[in-house]
Order: sequence, then structure tokens, then C-alpha cells
Amino acid sequence: MSTETPKRFDRIVAILIQLQSKRIVKAQDLADRFEVSLRTIYRDIRTLEASGVPIVSEAGVGYSIMDGYRLPPVMFTREEAGSFVAAEKLMQRFMDKSLGAYHESAMYKVKSVLRGSEKDWVDALESQVQVNGGEELFNKEIPNALEIIFESIAEKRQVWLSYQSFHKDELTQRSIEPVGLFHEHNFWYLMAYCHLRKDYRQFRTDRIKGIKSTDDIFTKIHGSIDDYRNEPNTDNREKVRVLVEKNMSRFMKYERDFYGFVSEKEVGDKVELTFMTNNVNNGFARWYLMFGEFATILEPETLKDRVKEILERTLARI
Repeated sequence: MSTETPKRFDRIVAILIQLQSKRIVKAQDLADRFEVSLRTIYRDIRTLEASGVPIVSEAGVGYSIMDGYRLPPVMFTREEAGSFVAAEKLMQRFMDKSLGAYHESAMYKVKSVLRGSEKDWVDALESQVQVNGGEELFNKEIPNALEIIFESIAEKRQVWLSYQSFHKDELTQRSIEPVGLFHEHNFWYLMAYCHLRKDYRQFRTDRIKGIKSTDDIFTKIHGSIDDYRNEPNTDNREKVRVLVEKNMSRFMKYERDFYGFVSEKEVGDKVELTFMTNNVNNGFARWYLMFGEFATILEPETLKDRVKEILERTLARI
């Protein structure tokens, strides 16, 4: 038997599962996922149709399964069942109370279709896996914040926020149009168009003090979340160059993009990092202090002065 036959069979089954999981699936998305040509995907789709699966195709849109067609629940491998444990622990840690309860209910349904051996596998792992974190990701007074945000994104309806910014104690009332959520540096952030600021802003979820759904529809057509996260604010950006010991520079890779990282180059036994950042004197200066023992500021001079000032104030309090 050709080794291609089982591979193709597994791929066709996976395609069927993906078609059942979404309303529309694009051929290119399938080709990218399985790393095959579009021609191969077209052939696999024809095989599914020939086996009696009622697939609806529309040129330029994608494929879907005819409404009302359902297959019995698929079975899971032991490894797939084990992955549910990690997913459940992460959801418990990173979701708010409302969505966490929905996920718990969904997990019971998923576990209900596991074979006995897979249930034992999951049970053996559950008590041995922990996901801990020190930061509060959500305001406990509003346990359904993520649920409201998800509904807003899906239904394209505005949300009202009571929000406390980092630099101000007073709350501001805002009407926003959520674009998307992202998790970074141990916090959840909401990217949204803010009607108060007339621009796109990001909001840290733990600083949301109140949230309500509204009946007001979006006033704009928004792009993907990456369109706004990757769009630099060039108005106040300033060039920063630091020289860092090689053994330290590799640990900075996880956060440097957040501070406007542009490029790096080796200079002898060190690495020169270049940034274009909007917040040299506060955000960048305080981040620099985390590794300052192993680095030298090349420019600007204002950053050197600011770091000295922070150190002097710190020493005065010791």
C-alpha cells in the first residue's frame, strides 16, 4: 500500500471535520493548513462529494456543508484527549468567570464522547497540571466582561465602558467599537475604536471598571487586530540605541517588540539594539533598568539622564 494513501485519508477526514466546524472554509486555508496544493484540495473535496457529503461550493467564497447534515461525534486520540487538559487549565487561568463557566460546560460535553481509556488518561493528568499567575486579568466585579466583548465583535454592536487609565485616578466613560483581543506581557488588551478619542485605542481588561452592551451598531468597518497593533504612531517616536551583552540580549527578545524594536547587529562580543519608541522617559527607561547592569545606552542622552534620575530616587528611598 502506498504511504500516500493513509496520509490522504487522514487529510480528507480532517477536512471534513474542519468543514463541520465553520460555516465557510476557503480552499486556500485548507491548502495552507495541510501544506498541499489547491489542486490537491479540489481533488479531496470531490472525493468527499462522491462519498455522499453534501458540500456547497461558491466561487471566490469557499466551501460549506449543507444545513442539516450531521455526522456522529468524532472520536479522539489519547494525545488529543490529553491536550484538553492543557486547554482547560489555560481557560481557567485566562478567562473571566462567565466564559470560564461556558468552557467548563463545553468540556463536559467533549469528555462525554471519550472512550474509557481516554477518560482515564485525562483524569490522570488533570490533578497534575497547574497554570499559575500573579496578575489579576479581569475585574472580579464584572465577571462577564469577555462575554460582552465577544458578543460585540460578533454582532458588530458598540459597548459602553467605564475605564481607568494608568496615569489617571478618575474614570472615563467611553463608547467603543471592539476590534479584537490580544494577550501580551501577562495581560489581556482590547483593541477598539474609541468614540471619545476619535481614534483606535487599546484598553487593559483589568482596568475596565464597568461594561455594558448597547444596541448601537458599529459606525465603521474595521480591519483585523494586526492592522492596528502594527500601525506605528510616528508622531512622538524617538530613536534609541543600546549595546547589550550577548548572553542578555536573547532574554530581551520576548518583550522588545513592545518597545518599538527595529533592528539588531553584532558589535564584537555585544549586540547593538535599535528601537523607535513613543515612551522613552517612562516605559522604556524602566524596562531598561531590568537589564541595565549588562547594557550601555548609546543614545539619546535624555534616556541616560532619566535612568540616572530613577536610580537616584530609588537609592534615596533605601
